[in-house]
Amino acid sequence: MAVERVLSGMRPTGNLHLGHYHGVLKNWIKLQHEHECLFFVADWHALTTHYDTPQVIEENVWEMVIDWLAAGVDPANATIFIQSRVPEHAELHTLLSMITPLGWLERVPTYKDQQEKLASKDLSTYGFLGYPLLQSADILIYRATQVPVGEDQVPHIEFTREIARRFNHIYGRELGYEEKAEAAVKKLGGKRGALYRELRTRYQESGDDESLLSAQAMIEEHQGLSLGDRERLLGYLEGGGKIILIEPEAKLTPASRMPGLDGQKMSKSYSNTISLRENPDAITKAIRTMPTDPARVRRTDPGEPSRCPVYQLHEVYSGEKTRDWVQQGCRGASIGCIECKQPVIDSVLAELKPIQERAAGYAEDPTLVRNIVADGCERARKLARETMRDVREVMGLDYN
Repeated sequence: MAVERVLSGMRPTGNLHLGHYHGVLKNWIKLQHEHECLFFVADWHALTTHYDTPQVIEENVWEMVIDWLAAGVDPANATIFIQSRVPEHAELHTLLSMITPLGWLERVPTYKDQQEKLASKDLSTYGFLGYPLLQSADILIYRATQVPVGEDQVPHIEFTREIARRFNHIYGRELGYEEKAEAAVKKLGGKRGALYRELRTRYQESGDDESLLSAQAMIEEHQGLSLGDRERLLGYLEGGGKIILIEPEAKLTPASRMPGLDGQKMSKSYSNTISLRENPDAITKAIRTMPTDPARVRRTDPGEPSRCPVYQLHEVYSGEKTRDWVQQGCRGASIGCIECKQPVIDSVLAELKPIQERAAGYAEDPTLVRNIVADGCERARKLARETMRDVREVMGLDYN
């Protein structure tokens, strides 16, 4: 079967916090050991909403990469790169814009949501309207098969699939396509060729997904096919043309349970975060001054953990024994709020200690960080160039 390739990116908008670590980075660290992974700094995307403050982007780029590396994203297992260092993203974005209906962009759910949330900024720009298409180009240029996203981002992946489908439909029918596809079937050999035709008929006439998967597996396993013949057979199988751009799947990430210091979701916009490189004394102070159950005015007043933001942190960081101790101690007023907060403080500091130690090492050696990114950009650009070669060819732009 084809290699599963995962692509994910993050805007460089400031220091990463525990919400990023639990919501994104822990998932990346797991995925890098299971699939081929590419993780990129989405600096062009940052400009869609921060075009008037570009000076903050450069510093944030390098600080964010340090946070990734410190958290455990491993350049030996994943490709780490910067979007703007691979100009092919912009080229594919431009070419895809030629076939993208305006209505498709205007109906992306986050378009109006973001305009309302960021009403203080003038977002009536082409860049902001077109950012879902740039996001599609980011994905399609690497022929990524999976994109880890939260539920709110699923429409973006569906939009990307529609763009890939439209592109393949318009440009995938090369001259003499069916004759070339039939010639490719013969290269499978008599027995395999007959099986391919049988599976193709079964899929096209009755929508049998098992037949489609069996035929795809057979094509992928066949060693004697050129890349062109392989793509023709895969396209012919589904009744379309040659597959140039791969339709990615949304890989739903587990919802982050990381609450902020006020009980709301941890977010910079709520000023309730603990950054990954926060000073331990500042972390201790921040958690010690967290609001608790308003019913516990005095130490002797009983409380209710379900109403307390600190207990939400216990649900992330504490085992069953500690949670039972908190519930009994809070409801019976046998422990005070400062006492209750200490296990959370200890757990957060223990989690961040190795991350902060690694971050300090990378911060002291900026050349190493830049070399890691340079190597990643080179690997990413090689893949991007391969896709653009095929895109230019089918769009008639490969003339000399």
